[in-house]
Amino acid sequence: MTEKSSAPIYTLRGLPLLGWRDMPHALDYLYADGALKKGTLVAINAEKMLALEADAEVRNLIESAEFKYADGISVVRSVRKKYPDAQVSRVAGADLWEALMARAGEAGTPVFLVGGKPDVLAQTETKLRQLWKVNIVGSQDGYFTPQARQALFDRIRDSGAQIVTVAMGSPRQEIFMRDCRVVHPDALYMGVGGTYDVFTGHVKRAPKGWQNLGLEWLYRLLSQPSRLKRQLRLLRYLSWHYTGRL
Repeated sequence: MTEKSSAPIYTLRGLPLLGWRDMPHALDYLYADGALKKGTLVAINAEKMLALEADAEVRNLIESAEFKYADGISVVRSVRKKYPDAQVSRVAGADLWEALMARAGEAGTPVFLVGGKPDVLAQTETKLRQLWKVNIVGSQDGYFTPQARQALFDRIRDSGAQIVTVAMGSPRQEIFMRDCRVVHPDALYMGVGGTYDVFTGHVKRAPKGWQNLGLEWLYRLLSQPSRLKRQLRLLRYLSWHYTGRL
C-alpha cells in the first residue's frame, strides 16, 4: 500500500480514528490504488463521542465500523492536543460525500442512495447525475416500514452497488448499514445524516468563513436556538479535552 492510500490511527477515549491530512488524502485512502475499500464510514464529532459513552448499542455500532474519521473540529483539536505531531485535518462528512460522489462519477462506481424525503431524494439524484454523471443504480427514501427492510437489503445487493449512502440520522442509519452489510458486504457504506437536504439547498450550511474558524456549531445554534440544550451537553466533552481525559 502506498503512502497516499494509508493513514495513521489516533485513539481518543479508546476509539481509533483515521488521521486524514486533507480531502485528497481521504479519497486516495478510500480508493486505495484504484480499488474502492469495503466497510462502513462513520463521521465522529463531539456529540458522537458523548453518545458512545452513554449508549452501549451506539458504542457497538460505531466500534464495528471500519472507517471512523474526525468530522468535528473539536475532535480534530483533541487529536492534535493528544498527538502534537499529528498531521490531521477535519474532513466534514458533507464535503467527503460530495467528493466521493464526484470520484464515483469519474470511476463509474455504482451508487445506491437511501434516506431523505421523497422529493429531496429525487432532487439529489438529478443533481448528482447533472454534476458528475453519477451511476445511480437504485434509491429508496427514508419512509419505509420495518417490514420492507429485508426486501430493500435484497434490492441493494441485486443492484451491484459499490457505494451505499444512508441519510437517516444516528443511530438509525448505523443500524441500517450494519444490517444491510449482512446481506451485501461488498460495498462501502456511508452514513450522511442531513447531507441530501444541504446538497439540494433545503437546509443552509454555515458559510465557509464560519467553517474555517471551527464555528459551524455556533452558526447552527444561532440559526436554531432550540439546539441550546443539545450544545450544553458538549461541555462534558470540553472537560475531557481540557483535563487530558482523552
